[in-house]
Amino acid sequence: MQKHLVAALAYDRLCTFEFGCVVELFALPRPELEVDWYRFAACAAEPGPIRAAGGITMQAPYTLKLLERAQTIVIPGWRDPDETPPEPLLRRLRAAHERGARLCSICSGVFVLAAAGVLDGKRVTTHWRYAEKLQQRYPSLQVEPDALYVDEGQVVTSAGSAAGLDMLLHVVRNDHGSAVANRVAQRLVVPPHREGGQAQFVPRPMPPGDSGRLARLMDWVRAHPALPHTLASLAERAAMSPRTLQRQFQEATGLGPYEWLIRERVALAKDMLEAAAPLPMSSVAERAGFGSEESLRRHFRRIAQTSPAAYRRKFGPSARG
Repeated sequence: MQKHLVAALAYDRLCTFEFGCVVELFALPRPELEVDWYRFAACAAEPGPIRAAGGITMQAPYTLKLLERAQTIVIPGWRDPDETPPEPLLRRLRAAHERGARLCSICSGVFVLAAAGVLDGKRVTTHWRYAEKLQQRYPSLQVEPDALYVDEGQVVTSAGSAAGLDMLLHVVRNDHGSAVANRVAQRLVVPPHREGGQAQFVPRPMPPGDSGRLARLMDWVRAHPALPHTLASLAERAAMSPRTLQRQFQEATGLGPYEWLIRERVALAKDMLEAAAPLPMSSVAERAGFGSEESLRRHFRRIAQTSPAAYRRKFGPSARG
């Protein structure tokens, strides 16, 4: 059985950072993970020299014909949202989509997928600078300007450059589980999953003096997820008023304190559901801070779009053989 082939597009005026993210995630051998890792290949989206950002020139070893057999295709940021991509590229992407390949875009790469017509009616995202333009040009799309990435199953789109790492780690998590994705993130020295959306990165004045207290509070909550946290108790621990804490959380994460806490608890529950020594669902709920299995199921389904039991079947020890 051949390994899963990931193809990254390269084109003139290539975004080198975004292309490098794809290389870093999928091209490096990772024998320490003990999973069937990906094959990686770069293909030229058009003939001629490929001049990349930073003054370098590169040569891709494959042509667009590679897209006929790639299971995952990643489009880095497109060179100009106002420039229509070459028709041969759009035809290949439509054909890949029709046969079931997974299509992923980083930043303005979503304009390539939109031009190919594979996003109609779907939820998508892009860098916050391009969100309004994308919605105006393609009104059939459901643009989510605050999301770091949006997974629609066969199509996954991400926001600005660094959000491409969030999306690609999400792809790895879906393919191989959270434990593997966490180890890859450790190698990259990045968080395995960033909560919140792009709102936390849109330029805005940040209040002085509180960021350290907020970071310490977050670390403490992560170490004590099962305690009965309330806005009042968190504010008291951070030595802030509840109103200030609410504002600080929104500015730092794009989420309110309660929603951030729920997502942290869901992430912890995922880790426990994947553990080699399975815990009863009641213990998972208690240790993650949900209190009851019903509360765990309700919040888990809202955040993870599946049930805890289904998640364990997919990513738990039995799924790994």
